[in-house]
Amino acid sequence: MGEPTPKKEKTRGARRRLVGRVVSDTKNEGRAKKTIVVEVTRRFRDPVYGKYVKQRKKFHAHDEKEEYRTNDLVEIRACRPRSATKRWEAIRLIERPVEV
Repeated sequence: MGEPTPKKEKTRGARRRLVGRVVSDTKNEGRAKKTIVVEVTRRFRDPVYGKYVKQRKKFHAHDEKEEYRTNDLVEIRACRPRSATKRWEAIRLIERPVEV
């Protein structure tokens, strides 16, 4: 008998990542805990008219430590379904606007 074959590491495929702005966080009373709402704005060229169009879409994302606040620019990544509406998780903070 020879050496046992090394175990293959299970790796996931590349998961979809998006960058957007937090429009609702968990600070207010009555809001879902550990959930943020991220609005992703996409610019694309209209196929018929050639004009640039903005499209906005909101995603519910999981925020384990409740560290992200409204107006933060964050990166989210697709994950397993965590609730009826949550299919994304917040990965990192890109930019936090200065407080006035």
